Amino acid sequence: MSRERSILLIDGQSFYASLEKSAHPEYKYKPVAVGDPDRSSGIILAACPLAKEQGVTTASRVSEAKALCKDLVVIRPRMQRYIAMSLLITEIFEAFTDQVEPYSIDEQFLDVTGSAALCGTAEQIAREIQRRVMLATGVWSRVGIGPTKILAKMATDNFAKKRDDGIFRLDHGNIEKELWPLPVNRMFMVASRMTARFTMSGLRTIGDIARLELPVFKRMMRRMMGKQSDIQAEYYWQTARGIDPSPVVSYIRTPIKSISHGKALRASLYSRRKDIEVVLLELSVEVCRRARRLGYEGRVVSLGIGESDGQRANVFNRQLTLPTPTSLTHELAAAVLRLFETFWQGMPVSHIAIALTGLSSDRIQQLDLFDDKVKIFDLERTLDGIKDRFGDTAVMRASSLLAAGVARERGERIGGHFK
Repeated sequence: MSRERSILLIDGQSFYASLEKSAHPEYKYKPVAVGDPDRSSGIILAACPLAKEQGVTTASRVSEAKALCKDLVVIRPRMQRYIAMSLLITEIFEAFTDQVEPYSIDEQFLDVTGSAALCGTAEQIAREIQRRVMLATGVWSRVGIGPTKILAKMATDNFAKKRDDGIFRLDHGNIEKELWPLPVNRMFMVASRMTARFTMSGLRTIGDIARLELPVFKRMMRRMMGKQSDIQAEYYWQTARGIDPSPVVSYIRTPIKSISHGKALRASLYSRRKDIEVVLLELSVEVCRRARRLGYEGRVVSLGIGESDGQRANVFNRQLTLPTPTSLTHELAAAVLRLFETFWQGMPVSHIAIALTGLSSDRIQQLDLFDDKVKIFDLERTLDGIKDRFGDTAVMRASSLLAAGVARERGERIGGHFK
């Protein structure tokens, strides 16, 4: 008989804000939030506990947060630092087990089943991890413990975050007492719409679902959502009972099928062909750079554009197939411009997306009688290396210095946020 697993879900409290308070000791006793202080309409990405006590919440507007909390310190996000700290925390976890699965930038699963003989119980491991992470980063960790990933996650969200010691175990011995009395919206992956449906059917707590036999619950779900709801019914029923056979996996990577890049634009600024073409070229540069980094080239080029003049709107997504696969900027850009000229209806553009599919390895290059593709490829790889070492804006095309260019702004950000 196999022994019960010991899985931890570790969450960094107010991760971005905690890192900033650690970096700024002068703000230790002040309410701190992370957002763009120069944009009153921007949103708060994270708030420390002191700020939350005064009503500041994640996703609230900066202006609203300052109105609620007069002495709030708003710090511009530094995504590169947050990513680096997340990777450092992963290294701390890997000192206890090699089974570490990132769930988000501030949450990770650990399977410590095989670590007990060397490191102690799950609770002892959790306390030591809390100590090491706090010492290295200044971030307080909350730890949910359970025999499955789903129970560890719900232990963190519903219990560990509310405890002074930040640790809670939820298993099949206390699930009925601790988890089942909670409102159904406290179950993992149950949002407002599903909560309303469950409530209308008389399922107000997690236990109301867990105590039903699966066939009965499936019949109720069919009445709520139709005949195709059996899979969802089984998922919710298993979640309520803490059933989750999925393992903690160190790396999750499926084969890459497409490489793409997109940009949302202010339509009022991109009504002229020459301005739009600047962005098309910049996105082509990034798609090709990403393809080369991953070791791919593609034969199918796709262009998606949203355009509107306030009265009419048009969205198109068109593609064409190249004679040979490519990851060279001039070839991709030429194909993208061809698609743009063919299908653009002349209205201001609000969104552009470029994708390269039909991927194959770039280890084999198709020779050309008229272009030295190998030489061009090596040149672009050299430019990639300069950008990787000195930053995305170290080398740019002259057109990116025009007012229509977005490459400089993109180079200062990660995921839309400042580095």
